[in-house]
Amino acid sequence: MKRTHLPLNGLRVFDAAARHLSFTKAADELAVTPAAVGQQIRALEDMLGVVLFRRTPKGLELTPEADKGLDALRAGFLQFEESVRAMQSGQSSNYLTIAAPRDFTAKWLTPRLARFGAANPDVQFTLVSADDDVDFTEANLDLAIRLAEGPGEHEGVKLGDGAFVRVGAPDGGATTRISWPGCPIAEGEAGLRLGDAGLAIDAAAIGLGEAVVPFLLVAGDLDSARVRALDNSREHPLAYWLVAPLPQWRQKKVKALVEALTA
Repeated sequence: MKRTHLPLNGLRVFDAAARHLSFTKAADELAVTPAAVGQQIRALEDMLGVVLFRRTPKGLELTPEADKGLDALRAGFLQFEESVRAMQSGQSSNYLTIAAPRDFTAKWLTPRLARFGAANPDVQFTLVSADDDVDFTEANLDLAIRLAEGPGEHEGVKLGDGAFVRVGAPDGGATTRISWPGCPIAEGEAGLRLGDAGLAIDAAAIGLGEAVVPFLLVAGDLDSARVRALDNSREHPLAYWLVAPLPQWRQKKVKALVEALTA
């Protein structure tokens, strides 16, 4: 059904002027000038084809036409306020749905979500495994983490520097090249091909070969000496990014989590 165009700004000004029976006091409430209030009222009167106010020796008063529509107008504004509160309720909800690569969730994200959850015990997480771009609308996501060169079409912030490092088993092991989609080897080249960087790190840890992986992902394994660095980390165009469309990015619950994960 096609809706009639409503001059909402003019109606808002009319409501304020009707409550105060003063253009000056309405202007103070709305943080505009009395002249601007007068212009809005005149434009509304022209559109409706009725006179809304009359000036009398006692001051401003409503016409019968204005008085007749005032109760319904105020009820409508109350409905608008309830609608806005309902739409904003998701901002204060305790549920966050996050999409991230499986290996990143296991090696980096989960312990940090655990710490965030300990500090915010009412928060509940739903984690979705996703290696590629995700449809935020279809998946009802609040936030996604992806290995990419930038945030793409979304808002985003980079987690650490884009750096890769070559790692192997602590006590040596094979020198076979271990590849994964973020660091592939050429077709026909000898090597061990695995599905993600997490599997590549695990394979390197048990001596199956050497893997070039994101430093952010392998930092915990390096600290625990599960693997050892075979060279210094090098800058790389790929990095892990926290991303979300602008509406999700503006949510308070998303902002709080992004701040915690980037601290």
